[in-house]
Amino acid sequence: MEMENENSAPKQTIPELEKKLLERIEASARPLRIMHVCGTHERTIAKYGLRSVLPEEIEVISGPGCPVCVTPEADIDIAIALAKSGAAVVTFGDMMRVPGSAGSLLDAKSEGADVRMVYSIDDAVALAEKKPGQEVIFFGIGFETTVPANAAVLLRGVPENFSLLASQKRTPPAIDLLAKDTEVDAFIAPGHVATIIGTKPFEPLAKKGFPVVVSGFEARDILLGITLLLAQAEAGAARVDNGYPRAVKPEGNLIALKMMEEVFETSGSEWRGIGEIKDSGLVLKKEFEGQNAAKKHEELYSSALEEIREKAERKDKKRCICAAILTGKAKPSQCPNFGKECTPKTPSGPCMVSLEGMCYNWFRYSREGGSRLA
Repeated sequence: MEMENENSAPKQTIPELEKKLLERIEASARPLRIMHVCGTHERTIAKYGLRSVLPEEIEVISGPGCPVCVTPEADIDIAIALAKSGAAVVTFGDMMRVPGSAGSLLDAKSEGADVRMVYSIDDAVALAEKKPGQEVIFFGIGFETTVPANAAVLLRGVPENFSLLASQKRTPPAIDLLAKDTEVDAFIAPGHVATIIGTKPFEPLAKKGFPVVVSGFEARDILLGITLLLAQAEAGAARVDNGYPRAVKPEGNLIALKMMEEVFETSGSEWRGIGEIKDSGLVLKKEFEGQNAAKKHEELYSSALEEIREKAERKDKKRCICAAILTGKAKPSQCPNFGKECTPKTPSGPCMVSLEGMCYNWFRYSREGGSRLA
């Protein structure tokens, strides 16, 4: 940052490293359609207006990298039904506002249900210890990044009145599906996920001919990732480059992976806007069925769940194209509700709710994609 004099406003300049990376990208100007699969990547891209400073030949589209956005309505409906049945349902802040088939957890809270926001599963366990006479259920959502913490808690033991409603996802199967279904040339792999699973799970994608790079979350990380993908494309290569070595190892976090393996097993899973994806879910193993809220309280919430779904059939839903946005087939600006009926205060769909949602970031930072680097 340069200063004209001590009384003038600061003059913004593009940092030297970012400038060099942009020059390298512009020198290539090779057509490349890149998909990232990480909500934090989208937040960085939108915040710094990176799309506006890239050559027209380079297109960066967003995939289903927002964990809140891909949580299916059915799982939210169960969480709401549990809360309405008398249990205390606790979850992360973003998750409280995501609509199910007939409302959100926040709506249920306004109607008197015991719904609370926490910052971690440990907060939920602490609540269960303080209230031994009440069932406490942690609604655990997210990708491989959040799973180890849930596994660690269950392994060390929890109060009898605590259980986990798991809606956990595995990212590689989803990326594999998108590689078949979406027009894309290369992938920026999610850095947070890679800190846990490493780079090896993305190698099958490279073997199919897609250049892949694991990227960090600063503007320079994203630009470096694009540079590495261009280098692969120019060489006619397809491999997995680690552009985030300060946090990601090829083998991942072996301790975290071991805990996950002890507690969870893979299964098919529903992704909002995409549908069922084989082997993309993580469910509790049989040894932990006593802590599985969906099984432990099935009779408790069944009648409430039926009422919610009957209400959903009568509800006139706003048109939402989150499904197309999550799969890189549409941009938020193409949605007729964007910025009108659908805003962060009045979201029609999950992409406008989460801080990692593409619609939220487009709305907050720049609907025109203006540069924030310069």
